[in-house]
Amino acid sequence: MTPPEPPRYEPGPGVGRLMLWALVFVLAAVVVVAGGVYFG
Repeated sequence: MTPPEPPRYEPGPGVGRLMLWALVFVLAAVVVVAGGVYFG
């Protein structure tokens, strides 16, 4: 009997796109805050 393999974490096809949108959102928020600090 072979031991069961540990489950490998494989994200779905939409996870990468979701992470990309989250990164874009955070970057936009940083730009808005930085703009408010510099030009405010």
